[in-house]
Amino acid sequence: MNIAFQVIAYGDSLDWKDYGADSIVKKCTEHKKLGKGSIILLHNGAKHTPEALERIILGLKEKGYELVPISQLIHRGEYTIDHEGRQHMK
Repeated sequence: MNIAFQVIAYGDSLDWKDYGADSIVKKCTEHKKLGKGSIILLHNGAKHTPEALERIILGLKEKGYELVPISQLIHRGEYTIDHEGRQHMK
């Protein structure tokens, strides 16, 4: 399973709200819509994101996800986009 960090396909990590690192980790690793092709939005200026990042990466890898460049997740050519913003090849 692949995940890229940049834009989000299932909801915002809310790291910018400064709820703390534990909240960011939980939102990114336990979200009910997390799945193959998910793209997670993290903000580089958020207070607790640097503290949470390693735990997010480790947590996702422990669940069997592989982190890849966003370019590997974006379909080119013939595709559709579902109601959750996920691309599907035609």
